[in-house]
Amino acid sequence: MADLSLLQEDLQEDTDGSLDFVSQDEMLTPLGRLDKYAASENVYNRQMVARSLLDTLREVCDDERDCIAVLERISRLADDSEPTVRAELMEQVPHIALFCQENRPSIPYAFSKYLLPIVVRYLADQNNQVRKTSQAALLALLEQELIERFDVETKVCPVLIELTAPDSNDDVKTEAVAIMCKMAPMVGKDITERLILPRFCEMCCDCRMFHVRKVCAANFGDICSVVGQQATEEMLLPRFFQLCSDNVWGVRKACAECFMAVSCATCQEIRRTKLSALFINLISDPSRWVRQAAFQSLGPFISTFANPSSSGQYFKEENKSSEDTSVEDKNRIRDQEVPEDAQIRPEDISSDPNISNSSVNLENTMEEHADTTRKPLGEINVPMDSSLLCTLSSDSHQEAASNENDKKSGNYKSTLRPEVGASSQHSALLDQELYNSFHFWRTPLPEIDLDIELEQGSGNALNPERPEETPEITIPGSSNITMATRKELEEMIENLEPHIDDPDVRAQVDVLSAALRASSLDAREEASDAEKKSDVQDDLGINELPNCKINHDASVPLISDAVENMETALRYIHNDSDLSTSSSFSPDEERRSKVQDVVPQALLDQYLSMTDPSRAQTVDTEIAKHCAYSLPGVALTLGRQNWHCLRETYETLASDMQWKVRRTLAFSIHELAVILGDQLTAADLVPIFNGFLKDLDEVRIGVLKHLHDFLKLLHIDKRREYLYQLQEFLVTDNSRNWRFRAELAEQLILLLELYSPRDVYDYLRPIALNLCADKVSSVRWISYKLVSEMVKKLHMATPPTFGVDLIHELVENFGRCPKWSGRQAFVFVCQTVIEDDCLPMDQFAVHLMPHLLTLANDRVPNVRVLLAKTLRQSLLEKDYFLTSASCHQEAVEQTIMALQMDRDSDVKYFASIHPASTKISEDAMSTASSTY
Repeated sequence: MADLSLLQEDLQEDTDGSLDFVSQDEMLTPLGRLDKYAASENVYNRQMVARSLLDTLREVCDDERDCIAVLERISRLADDSEPTVRAELMEQVPHIALFCQENRPSIPYAFSKYLLPIVVRYLADQNNQVRKTSQAALLALLEQELIERFDVETKVCPVLIELTAPDSNDDVKTEAVAIMCKMAPMVGKDITERLILPRFCEMCCDCRMFHVRKVCAANFGDICSVVGQQATEEMLLPRFFQLCSDNVWGVRKACAECFMAVSCATCQEIRRTKLSALFINLISDPSRWVRQAAFQSLGPFISTFANPSSSGQYFKEENKSSEDTSVEDKNRIRDQEVPEDAQIRPEDISSDPNISNSSVNLENTMEEHADTTRKPLGEINVPMDSSLLCTLSSDSHQEAASNENDKKSGNYKSTLRPEVGASSQHSALLDQELYNSFHFWRTPLPEIDLDIELEQGSGNALNPERPEETPEITIPGSSNITMATRKELEEMIENLEPHIDDPDVRAQVDVLSAALRASSLDAREEASDAEKKSDVQDDLGINELPNCKINHDASVPLISDAVENMETALRYIHNDSDLSTSSSFSPDEERRSKVQDVVPQALLDQYLSMTDPSRAQTVDTEIAKHCAYSLPGVALTLGRQNWHCLRETYETLASDMQWKVRRTLAFSIHELAVILGDQLTAADLVPIFNGFLKDLDEVRIGVLKHLHDFLKLLHIDKRREYLYQLQEFLVTDNSRNWRFRAELAEQLILLLELYSPRDVYDYLRPIALNLCADKVSSVRWISYKLVSEMVKKLHMATPPTFGVDLIHELVENFGRCPKWSGRQAFVFVCQTVIEDDCLPMDQFAVHLMPHLLTLANDRVPNVRVLLAKTLRQSLLEKDYFLTSASCHQEAVEQTIMALQMDRDSDVKYFASIHPASTKISEDAMSTASSTY
């Protein structure tokens, strides 16, 4: 006992001493405490001083002199010999700088005078941790725009240039180069070109330190994107070529990884002629790691060749009016000074989106002046090939750009909108002479692989009610085609008829039919324009084609070799028909079927080889996954007319043994459907989509997440076939995979708009009711939203019998359910119906409210609590119950009064409180979660 009493006395003395110490600190001013611990020999105390600097500044922020005094002590603390103290101080600098920025009136120029010199000085600190911390602080300050532009030019950049001097420390030089590259996007083009770019080019040629060259190569794309095309092509590309042939494989690998960014900063000609050959060298590099990086970048690099004229999709700048864009396009084309007899090829046309749209703009502009303007005689305007007639879902395509983003982005428009500008008769004629769609498309005409929507005579592509959306090409009539050629055309059409179900064969038949009709016209026959238009429409089998004009003009260029063109077309059709009708391909025929002119063929061949099993052994075991990941971008670049080049590769990937490859395809199949159009989707993607539906859950979830996006692209008859398969999504490999069922409920909400009320009632209703009884509350909560939307859709149908039947089923299955969780689900559904206005309140009062009010006598408090919330916070907020003195209002008020006298305190509380005092959704979710 004596020892215990002595211990208690010692403890009491220690406690008294510590209290004295604390009381002494409390008596000191903030600056006094700062000075006391900053002078301490204990390292920990000095670290605590660095951490408390921001709090000290806040305490003295009202006094400018005290703020300046604190900043001066920070400068002294920066000279501490202990690295941990300096590192701790540097971690606090961005926060202190932000505080100084917010209080600039009281402490102007504080950051520039006191803090920035410390950050810059620490970039060359001997301690690695201090250097790393200062680099992170500098980038954070630049990102938050806390450093003035003048300070960047005069204080930051000179120090970085000095640190990258030849005699600088190796580690410091490497880190300084990395900082320069990372800060380039933050400081902008001007500072980068004047101060950073020259030293960056020197560092790319650093012969002594391969680490420096590797850092330069890794950040090459960022520098290119900042300085722009001209500086990239003049100053950076020669250095990039040197880095791609560096003797260190790590440098070459870094070049392969940033190849797409470099390509984006160059023109199409350099991309095609120089960068393509350079990339082929990287793909065949001796180092496996370089080849691996190159193949991963191959798809993104191919996507940089994308061109609206070849992909079949067009850009439209939102910030320009239709009139301005049309006038700009016509002026740009007029300035090109194209001779009349020149042969314009697709690859010669600029990739500028405005220029790509100019043919449509001109055609539609001339149509506005059809009464006063006449085209040269001898031309027949028929709808353009489907690469220009594609109709895409704008919303779906923009989402493509989000899942793919680290990939490419673009705002593709779903239709070709006419952009009409005011022009005189003379300018319209001049525009036509300089440029028309026949000149543009004439050369590749024999090789068009149509996705054809031309057969849909009254469909979306050739809708007679919307003639302004029908672009045109010009096919000349010529009497030079011999009878033998016409006979051969007729024989070819007859031979292809048995295979007309194939989209490619159907496209070829349309091309041949158009050529045969053009050859049969008598160029010297003169008749009225109205009669000729009627004849052409009869021949084409189109009810109404207001864009069709028949004129004769002996001076139309590029007609004299019509026979040669027909023979070329015949040779092409012969080859293609053989491919489509035979089950085996010769190597030459197979290669010919994959030839295109959008990207260099060598790049496409390498991309197609990524599915070769030998690549997995010699390059990368996941090379097929990289191929699948970038396939939508490659397909968009090639355009739907070149889908035949990728079809076999896509089918190979879809049957790959690795589920990760199939999962990647499943997540992007809806984007590919947008690119290919409805016919190619139905022919080539639907069978693969059906296979994914029966795959592993890891693959099925990719299809399920975009089920609505894919099904809305299908024809209504094809879409209805999937109604029978939706039930299968309720069955998963793992019953605990509740997120799968939650995603199904989300998709069913979107699918309601795609199906008729009868289909919704027959097929979607059972699934929705099943999900409402799910074991997991999160699934049930989404399902309540689904059921309420279903009630809304069925009630709005004519007649609303399906809606009434659904409400009766809800009452029977849930409102009178023997389990309390079912009755609670019924209250949840009613609450959602009220809040989302799914039913008019008078209909709700008739069909649902009587059954809802009977639950006031439920034996389970949880049901009564939710009922009280619903009545007080949702129902009584509606005008119908606030303004009308009906029997329904009286019934609600009586129920509320009964609940206010309930024996359960929670029921009393929620029946009595003001409706605005709680959030309905949060309360409902908390109740749902508590019943899990």
